[in-house]
Amino acid sequence: MSEPQAHRHESGLVTETRGHVRVLTLDRPERRNALSTALQADLVEELLCCAEDPQVRAIVLTGNGPAFCAGFDLKEIRELDQRGGHFRPPMDRPGRSLFEVVSETYIPIVAALTGHAVAGGFELALACDIRIAAPGIKLGLPEAAIGMGANYGSVVLPKRLPMGIALEMLLTGEYVTSEDAERWGLVNRVVPPEEVLPAALALAERIAANAPLSVRRMKETAVKALDLPLATALRLDVGPNPYLSDDRREGIAAHLEKRPPRWTGR
Repeated sequence: MSEPQAHRHESGLVTETRGHVRVLTLDRPERRNALSTALQADLVEELLCCAEDPQVRAIVLTGNGPAFCAGFDLKEIRELDQRGGHFRPPMDRPGRSLFEVVSETYIPIVAALTGHAVAGGFELALACDIRIAAPGIKLGLPEAAIGMGANYGSVVLPKRLPMGIALEMLLTGEYVTSEDAERWGLVNRVVPPEEVLPAALALAERIAANAPLSVRRMKETAVKALDLPLATALRLDVGPNPYLSDDRREGIAAHLEKRPPRWTGR
């Protein structure tokens, strides 16, 4: 098997394919992986490409350096202010919201949080499906302290945590640790720093080994059914239908014959 090939975009996004897993690395350590306009655009484009590629069955999102992501690039925003430019709120921009694209990418996304995830970086982690974190890292939304809005976090955090905890985090802007987040179920597990990325990759590979149509169907159903009444949710019928697929026949045959399945994604 050939060695994985990595590609680095000018924005600082590094993409790498490992079998059926696509690894996306934020590589602006000198800016704590801040989400510049260019980096956001490249992330959106890469996620849309992953969704179109039948060979990509899971995604790992991580950051290089001491921070996973410090959020939006405040220096870039300040320079825009100083030029007298027009700043648009997150949902009023020509392109799609990065966090919305992450949450609507129906390929499972595992966030490997090797460092702090704050502000928009925390929102980015929230948009992912599964979070593996190093011990003692800071997580939180300090937007109230700098006059921003945490648009995505204000909507999503109360869906992930009890309202009181979510509102305390939002309204005070204070950080919590990864251990707090694990206790609340916001982080799946906390592992030693050197094991975060390997653990995320192992989990992504385990997901990618399953029937790809089933995995996509389950994620899309779970996301779209979250706020629906049970009877409506059960009848959604969204995403690829695994019940009518060749992989369903292959999966049953492989199980009964006690052999690994050969998925075709059809």
